[in-house]
Amino acid sequence: MLDIRSIRQEPDTFKVKLGRKGVESAAIDDLLAADEAWRVTLAEVERLKALRNATSEAIAQKKRNKEDASEDIARMREVGDQIQTLDEKVCQHEAAVRDMLLALPNVPHDSVPDGESEADNPVLKTWGEIPEFGFSPRPHFEIAEELGIVDTERAVKITGSRFVLYKGLGARLERALAAFMLDLHVDKHGYTEMFPAFIANEESLIGTGNLPKFGDEMFKLEGLPYYLIPTAEVPLTNYYRDEILSLDELPVKFAGYSSCFRSEAGSAGKDTRGLIRLHQFQKVELVNLCLPERSYDVLETLTRECEEVLEALELPYRRIEICTGDLGAKDAKKYDIEVWLPAANTFREISSCTNFEDFQARRANLSFRRSDTPRPEFLHTLNGSGLAVGRTVAAILENNQEADGSVRIPKALVPYMGGIERITK
Repeated sequence: MLDIRSIRQEPDTFKVKLGRKGVESAAIDDLLAADEAWRVTLAEVERLKALRNATSEAIAQKKRNKEDASEDIARMREVGDQIQTLDEKVCQHEAAVRDMLLALPNVPHDSVPDGESEADNPVLKTWGEIPEFGFSPRPHFEIAEELGIVDTERAVKITGSRFVLYKGLGARLERALAAFMLDLHVDKHGYTEMFPAFIANEESLIGTGNLPKFGDEMFKLEGLPYYLIPTAEVPLTNYYRDEILSLDELPVKFAGYSSCFRSEAGSAGKDTRGLIRLHQFQKVELVNLCLPERSYDVLETLTRECEEVLEALELPYRRIEICTGDLGAKDAKKYDIEVWLPAANTFREISSCTNFEDFQARRANLSFRRSDTPRPEFLHTLNGSGLAVGRTVAAILENNQEADGSVRIPKALVPYMGGIERITK
């Protein structure tokens, strides 16, 4: 959520900055009009309440002096009715301002490149060698089905489309990857391991910016104010909601493993087979709460930590910078890490690393206090996928496939697979 005070002071600046994300200037004008109506009404209520308090004292004095106060009393009844009406209007105007603020996206950082779509995202780096095969590489879902490590048909029978069942060494590979990623981030990168609840309330989802804008992309529990989490970002970012941290508690670095649930609204026909786009998938999520002046250094570090997972697994990848036209509503700056998938002959997203600045912190009331200043400040929040486990499984199957249908296990993962170096039929 943006700061209404800053918007009041520099409306033209916000119009320009938000215009880079496609927001019309009228949205700022409407917000400021609602804000003005709220402030004017509030000032009138406060004036009438002050009048009521002063007149009440005068009435009491008249009664003590045995003077007639009936006119003052009648007038105060009218003032009381006015106050009640205006109090309701104040609440209505305040709610309108909050709803407008919740609907506005975050301001993109000045360094974010302009662009209209993902086609305009610049590639910043590429790592690893694209594998060459003496045969036509097959897609991961065909490999997995032949090896008997993923069962889609029975998953559809049990639940429905866009669900899978991992089986045998497929289930072990998924589990091994999650353990490997968590160990790397905890032991080397200094994160605190978390295992969060997979259900969150509406306040938590508002705090991270998933509600109200993206409600149709989540699974809501019928008749209850709860949702299945779309990512561990939600519970981890809200861990300190409505709390004030001290300097010695910062930075906060959480690494959480969870299932993620997404309705994939608007994705009909996209990646209908395989592990790329599912309603339920597993992910290791990294969340960082830090000082505002440190957040862009943290973004670079966080992105490198996610890249190190792919390097350890010897999977080719590239880093791209997200342009304004492809930047999410709550993002100030974002990098995507894309892994190479040979069968599709392209790179596919496997991690997003984002700095939200204080956008989420304002919504979730995440703040800290410096030792030399009494007033709390909002933290900056960041997160990154470290990594999406199912997509990592897909990348291993495709990049490490052999002509006989077997798949090599990356060396770093062999100890997590109980010494198994290859998955065969």
